[in-house]
Amino acid sequence: ALSAYRSLLRSARLAFQGDAPILAAAQVQIRNEFRQRASIEPSDAPAAIQHAQEVAKVLRENVVQGKKTEEDQNTYKLRIHKDIERGDNESIKTAGNGSVQGGGCG
Repeated sequence: ALSAYRSLLRSARLAFQGDAPILAAAQVQIRNEFRQRASIEPSDAPAAIQHAQEVAKVLRENVVQGKKTEEDQNTYKLRIHKDIERGDNESIKTAGNGSVQGGGCG
């Protein structure tokens, strides 16, 4: 459980780097969730740990920060780091036909 907690905090730090208010709110939320689950049944612990690990993965691989540029209020600068998942949009191209081929990270 401790490694999942630390992984969540690291992932939040990476996802919300440079945005102190959002990072602080995420850290408070993580702490509160772990405190609430501190007294769960031992049989429920593996599922709770798995959930924490999945949330950490989403934060690390799928959350991208965007900031409006000063030159154009309709343009955003994205902060994409090395862990962000990069797909090839095959699932978008084949949406609705029931089959997806290819895909994955690039």
